[in-house]
Amino acid sequence: MSALKKLAGKRIAVLAADGFEKEELAAPVEALKAAGADVVIVALHPGRIRGMSVHQPAELVAVDKTVGKARAEDYDGLVIPGGYISPDLLRQSAPARDFICAVNALGTPIVIMSQAALVMVSAGLARDRTLTSWPGVRDDMVNAGATWLNEEVVRDANWLSSRGPQDVAAVLREMVPLFAGEPEVTRTRRPPQSDPQPEEPSEVPGQPLRWLATPSVGTMLGLALLGVGVVAASRGRRGKPDAAVPATALALPVPEPKNT
Repeated sequence: MSALKKLAGKRIAVLAADGFEKEELAAPVEALKAAGADVVIVALHPGRIRGMSVHQPAELVAVDKTVGKARAEDYDGLVIPGGYISPDLLRQSAPARDFICAVNALGTPIVIMSQAALVMVSAGLARDRTLTSWPGVRDDMVNAGATWLNEEVVRDANWLSSRGPQDVAAVLREMVPLFAGEPEVTRTRRPPQSDPQPEEPSEVPGQPLRWLATPSVGTMLGLALLGVGVVAASRGRRGKPDAAVPATALALPVPEPKNT
């Protein structure tokens, strides 16, 4: 089989919610499709979900299936992008936690990116696992009984975890072999205990925030609309799992920030 089509015939679910980190969804999806996989975007609600790029609203992504209707046995792999908002919404969702637990119980490969490791904690799956995550949630991993490594990616059995958007290239290097059932490209070290806490905050979000222009009123309005849309959609779906999301909830155009 061609190296470019190692995943032909495989179906990979990408589980995300509003506020996912754009690069952690877009890059893996592109790589998976290039490898021949059928990619299914699974979310908490139908319609579209909005990504984030640092603190700026990013593109909308169409949802293929709601998590309440997704069946673990239908997928050959699962990708959970990180971000500051999406994992927090997913970890509060019983259907999302149940889906992840069912996928893991089958031994299906799972890619867990940056803050998405928090979802594994809430699903009760982190204990006795070796992983990495966004450094800011390192203590959450250790307190949940995991061994945390300060590595760009960590592979542990059916899990592949990463620290953040800066490590997407390493994720792509290891992801296709994981889903293809091949050995890891870079061997993960197995220390007896977790790596220490970072001495300084990560520069990954700080540098772009310093480079970006001060957000305009339009950008701040866009962020407010994202939050209002999530709340409104959630209220509207109570008791109606597949209720349509109003177009105004999340699909409003967001003005670009003005250069100052």
